[in-house]
Amino acid sequence: MPQKYSETFRARAVRMVLDRLEHDDAPSRYVVIKETAPRLNIAVETLRRWVEQAEINAGKCPGVSNDAQAEIRRLKRENSPTEAANEILKSASA
Repeated sequence: MPQKYSETFRARAVRMVLDRLEHDDAPSRYVVIKETAPRLNIAVETLRRWVEQAEINAGKCPGVSNDAQAEIRRLKRENSPTEAANEILKSASA
């Protein structure tokens, strides 16, 4: 079952990885993540995803930011009643 981590914990974990990548002669990004994750008692893949999403949100690499994802979810929720009403009208007119 997924465990929820606080935003401050996530931010600190990401900052630890990014700081080490910037200031240290780290062999690779994955090695830094692989060494950092056990210290924080989290899975390597979890930390890798957090770092990747942080870079997307900062605009350093392509992808959909958290803000854009939230906006898409909101628009889908708004649109679903309209789609349901259209389906009812289509079936009633047929």
